[in-house]
Amino acid sequence: MLISIKRLMETEPAEEPVEELVVKPGAVPVGSQPVEKKKPVGKAVSRFVGKAAPKMDNKTTTDDPLTAMIDCYRSSLRAVGKNAAVGCPASGSELEMQLMKFAGQIPVDPTSSTVQKIESGVEEELQRWAGETAKYLRENADGVKELLIMLARTAESVGERDHRYANQFSELTADLRKIADLDDLTQVRSSLVRKATELKSCVDTMAQESQNLITQLQGEVNVYETKLKTAEEMVLKDSLTGIANRRCAEKRMELYAAQNQTYCVAVIDLNKFKGINDQYGHAAGDDLLKQFAGELKNVMRATDLVARWGGDEFIVVLNCEIAEAGAQIERIRKWALGDYTIQDGASETGVKVNVGAAIGVAQWMPGEDVEQVIAKADAQMYVDKEQSRTR
Repeated sequence: MLISIKRLMETEPAEEPVEELVVKPGAVPVGSQPVEKKKPVGKAVSRFVGKAAPKMDNKTTTDDPLTAMIDCYRSSLRAVGKNAAVGCPASGSELEMQLMKFAGQIPVDPTSSTVQKIESGVEEELQRWAGETAKYLRENADGVKELLIMLARTAESVGERDHRYANQFSELTADLRKIADLDDLTQVRSSLVRKATELKSCVDTMAQESQNLITQLQGEVNVYETKLKTAEEMVLKDSLTGIANRRCAEKRMELYAAQNQTYCVAVIDLNKFKGINDQYGHAAGDDLLKQFAGELKNVMRATDLVARWGGDEFIVVLNCEIAEAGAQIERIRKWALGDYTIQDGASETGVKVNVGAAIGVAQWMPGEDVEQVIAKADAQMYVDKEQSRTR
């Protein structure tokens, strides 16, 4: 898609020849009206004269193929991100956020350098997502294999035990038949007592082994239940910062909406974070994100959910109305923003950087879905970002 856009941008459509109407001297045009020359049409439009204009998803109509292709590419990026988040929430949520950012960065009239930069960024994000998804699936596959092996061992152990005791009971049955053929009652009695003792010992041993097997099986099941719970928690946790991730925040908002419980959403976008990454490296940027996530979580109440939305954006889900949420936002500005010392790998003491952020907050209204609430908070965040530039 990007290659097609670049080719289309680099190819200038040729001017179509303009037909001119030549009027012979003394001739009178039809209807006795003066005839004007046809005016040339624009380059992009001239390519579609007499043709139906292309349609985009039955919503918009444009005569410009470049605009149509850009719109199509934006939609493709959003669709890829959305389906990646559905297919593998553990790694897809981050990809969805990044692709949405790239879609928003595509200008109406892009240059070749802009297209190449976006193409490089998209490719890098897809490679990162593929690696994380492959690792996640391998870890889950290994867990399933371990569980199957454990069940197979248990089944084999039960089978061996049953086979062993089946042989013992067969021998006991044969001995009892022999006793039945004895004529001496004293000998019959002593033989029955001995075999009854053997039978009781066999049954006791069998019961003990069964109990041990059950205990062992329960222990192994508990281990795998713990692993499963940990895996489920990891799906809802951001791997870098350790706080909740986007999917966890969405589930919390969906739960509040289902319960018809009022809540607010605060979107926090760190200012000039890209500059920190460029100047000090991605490791220093990651260190800053982890520190800020910890401070943000400490500032908020226990009932509030702090999550990383993606990249340098964070989100807080507050179970309160907008007036009370405003007071919490001021706590963030006072205690979570400010000076941080990050490790850049060049100095032992680290580097001090000042962290600012644009914050937007919105209250959920009955009937709104998650995307609508986020869109309102996002819009307020951009207003705050614009205002901060003039402060």
